[in-house]
Amino acid sequence: MIPTNKYSAIKAAILTVSDTRTIENDRSGQTIKQLLENSNHTVIDYKIVKDDFHDIVTILEDWCNLPDIQAIIVTGGTGFTARDITYEAVTSIFEKEMTGFGELFRMLSFEEIGARAMFSRATAGSKNRTPIYALPGSTNAVKLGTEKLILPSVSHFIEELHRH
Repeated sequence: MIPTNKYSAIKAAILTVSDTRTIENDRSGQTIKQLLENSNHTVIDYKIVKDDFHDIVTILEDWCNLPDIQAIIVTGGTGFTARDITYEAVTSIFEKEMTGFGELFRMLSFEEIGARAMFSRATAGSKNRTPIYALPGSTNAVKLGTEKLILPSVSHFIEELHRH
């Protein structure tokens, strides 16, 4: 249940990191979009970017400077292949990292997929008072992370970042 506060209906942006996905076949990005909208949140922007460190950082920093975007969810590129650089790009801009997000995500993933959950480098943190979440690219992973961790806590995360 999402707490009732002035951030109970948020405006979010979604970034899919992939060398192969398009808007038409990006099931993970579309799943996040649907889950957010089904929870009365608004998706302000949605982009797909190649696995390029500079491009990922540029988009995230631009979004963090837009007052209309209150939270960002990134999907894809959190594994261990040579092309997986999302974790490095996202954490390079964090002002603070929410280590518990990745820990809980891997714990919940372990219940579903066993020891392979260790290979996820899911993370969350903030920049310019904007929460940023990074999830793996699989549809099951984004469903798990969005339903179990992001939706129940994103409003509180935003509220905490705006406290003085």
